[in-house]
This record gives sequence, structure tokens and C-alpha cells, in this order.
Amino acid sequence: MAGTLVRDMTEGSPTRRIVEFFFPLLFGLLFQQVYNMVDTIVVGKFLGVTALAGVGSTGSLSFLVLGFCIGVCNGFAIPVAQKFGERDYPGLKRFVVNAIMLAVAFSLVMTAVVCSLCSPLLGWMNTPADIVDDAFAYIFVIFLGIPVVFIYNVLFSIIRSLGDSRTPVIYLVICSLLNVALDLLFILAFGMGVEGAAWATVISQAVSSLLCVNYIRHCDLLILTRRDWKVDKTCIKRLVGMGVPTGLQYSITAIGSIVLQASVNLLGSSYVASVAAGSKVSQLFCCPFDALGSTMATYGGQNVGAGKLERIGKGLRSCSAIGIVYSLAAFAVLSVFGGNLAQMFMDAGETRVIANAALFLTVNSAAYIPLAFVNIVRFLIQGLGFTRQAVFAGVLEMAARVTVGVVMVPAFGYIAVCTANPAAWVAADLFLFPAYAWAMRRLTAAREADAKKAPAMPGQQTADKGAVTERKQPLNA
Repeated sequence: MAGTLVRDMTEGSPTRRIVEFFFPLLFGLLFQQVYNMVDTIVVGKFLGVTALAGVGSTGSLSFLVLGFCIGVCNGFAIPVAQKFGERDYPGLKRFVVNAIMLAVAFSLVMTAVVCSLCSPLLGWMNTPADIVDDAFAYIFVIFLGIPVVFIYNVLFSIIRSLGDSRTPVIYLVICSLLNVALDLLFILAFGMGVEGAAWATVISQAVSSLLCVNYIRHCDLLILTRRDWKVDKTCIKRLVGMGVPTGLQYSITAIGSIVLQASVNLLGSSYVASVAAGSKVSQLFCCPFDALGSTMATYGGQNVGAGKLERIGKGLRSCSAIGIVYSLAAFAVLSVFGGNLAQMFMDAGETRVIANAALFLTVNSAAYIPLAFVNIVRFLIQGLGFTRQAVFAGVLEMAARVTVGVVMVPAFGYIAVCTANPAAWVAADLFLFPAYAWAMRRLTAAREADAKKAPAMPGQQTADKGAVTERKQPLNA
């Protein structure tokens, strides 16, 4: 049964639990990035730099909308992880059911709204005239697939919240291979252009969704009957309270990226292509940071649900060590081979575009340690239930990118574009570390207050022996 793959992260060595969860998740994210990169490689190689720039210019807009979808789904999974840590399995099912129903409702509304706004948004972003048609053709189809994105991500997040990071990897491998085949079929055989690349992505995500549905149906913790499909107002309120702030965190961050992209667009399509290629390579190398963040969200959620606060700091230290070591290795690779990797997306003759992409990768990878902490600490704070604090970190990222885009890029040009992400990551870290310390103080104080109200009974462990009073409703600031 699929349910046997769930992993309890509240017991055993924190480092071992984190590593066991991290590597399968990382493998899955890498495959996810592979099929995203295939779109760009096929477009750049077979449709040219102009088409590449058209697809690349939609990246920040896509992140604004799809990032909100993904963030909402990640937020929906936080109460599920906490209920798993509490061993409250009926409550877990209620949250799963209501999360799925909310995801469907959110997706239908968002699809109608953003598809109608595609053209005005591209105009506001100063999308160059020579690439605007390709940009619209690509992003419109991607936004039509928002319901698929919602369903896939809410189910994936639920599976991950139970500690199973292995099963989704199999699904992602299958769908990555499907995406490659559909890219080649739609673009080369059918001549569908950038629109074909978009349809390949949407169809592949739809297959992922169906596979996740099949998992849910056979997971022994999640087997649902008709009687389970009931709207629970308490669950809905808590899910919205967790999901919307987490989604806004992504979207607020993306607003800064959109303002920055608008400034890049004014520099011309050559620079747009450089950022597009550099960003695609960077996204691949940033997969470990995303995996570390998702790992800590689940780890934090399960352990706060179980009331085992002492494990949280241990897990943070272990995860941070992994992030620092990887950051140094990634910088070493990208600072030397960044140009070679960017060349995957275009002809070797585009020397200026390749050189600018290499510069982008070198400057960004030099700040990967701050990025590691952005993901690790922010997602951990979310898993603990403090979603609003994570949102404020996104506000600081947005402010940094807007400042660079509005003030620095007009004054210093492309080199300022390369510094925008590092500035955003450092700005977020300056808030996240104090926010984490504050959150832990709140949780510790709440645990001590609960212990005073419910003293240990004879035969039970005392707090001095490591027992922790279980908190049925983790504190949500």
C-alpha cells in the first residue's frame, strides 16, 4: 500500500530523517526542472533567440500567478503535516478533503481572471514588440492549465506532508519523459511554435495530477468515502489562513521580479534572452534549495504537531550544513562553466548573449548561501505555522528587486540586473533569522503554559525527562 511509504519525521536522528526525505524530493525537483528546461532548449535551438526571449519574458509573470498557486497548496499541506504529527488521522482526512475542494474553487476563479489579463500585463511589462506575440501565445496556454497546476500541487503537497518524498519522483520521471516527447512532437512535427511547448507542459502536468489522484485513492491514511466529502468551516478557515499568506509570499516576491523584468525588457531582446537562459540554468542549480525548504516545512510541521520542539533546532542545523556545502560547490561550477551551460539554449554563435548569461550565473551563484537560508528558514517558519512572518520576508525580497529594477538598472545597466537576486536574498535573511528566534520563543512559551495547566500524571514522563505536552492546535501568529 502507498501508505507504507509515509515517513514519521518526529522520531530518530534529525539529520537522517532530513537526508532520507531530501534526496528523493531533490531528484523529483530536478526532473521537474528538466522538463521545464526542455521547453526552453527546444524553443531556443529550433525556433531561435527571438522565440527564446518571448518565452523567457513570461517567466516573472508565470511566477507571479503559478507561484501563488503553488504557495497556496504548500500552505494547505501545513495543517495536514501537523495533524500527522499529532496522530489525529480523522482530522487529517478532514483537512485533505477541504484542501482539495478549496484548490478546485481557487483554480477556476484564477483561470478566468488571469487569462483575461494576459495581454494587458505583457504590455505593462514593456515586452518588446518583436517578442510579444510569442510571449502571449506561450503564457496564455500555461494559464489555461492553472486547474491542473492546482490539483497536482495540492495532492503533491499532501503526499509530501505525510513524509513520502519518493512516490512523486516516479511520477515526475514519467511526466518529464512525456514532456520531452510532446515538445518534439508539437514543435518539430506539428510546427506549433512556442504554443506547442506550452501545451506539452500542461499535458504533462495533467498526467502528474492523475497519478497523484491514484496515489491518494490507495494510500491507507487517505482512503476517502462519500461521507468524508463534507465542507468543514473550521478546516476551511484554517486552510485559507495558512494557504493564502503562503501564496501571497510567492506572488509578492514575484512582483519584484516583474518590475525587474520590465527594466530588463527596456534593455532589449538580447538581454532578455541572456536573463532567460541564465535563469533556466540557475533554476536547475537551485533545486537543492527548494528541496531543503520543502523538507524543513514538513519536518517543522510534523514536529510542532507532535510537540517536539527540541528537534526543530537540531534539524535546522543539519539542513543548514547541507545547504552551505552545496552552495560552495554550485558556485565553483557556475563561475567556471556558466557560459557552457547557457549555450544549451542557443546557437554557439550568440556569443554576446552567452557571455551575459555567464555573468548572471556567476554573480547569482556567489550569493547561494544567503539563498539557502532563505529557503530553509522561511519554509521552516511556515511549517511551524507562522505564515505571516514568511510573507513579510517576501515583501523585503520584493522591495530589494524593485529598488534594483527602478533605480539601479537605469543607472548601471545589465550588471545591476545580475545583482537583483542576491540583494533580495540578503534582505530576506536579515528578517528571517530574528523571525525564527521569535517563533521558537512563542512556541516554547505556549508549551510551558500548557504544561502548567496539565501537570504530568503518575507514571508519565516529566518535562525534565524530555516529555513535551502535545499541542492539538499549533500556535499560528
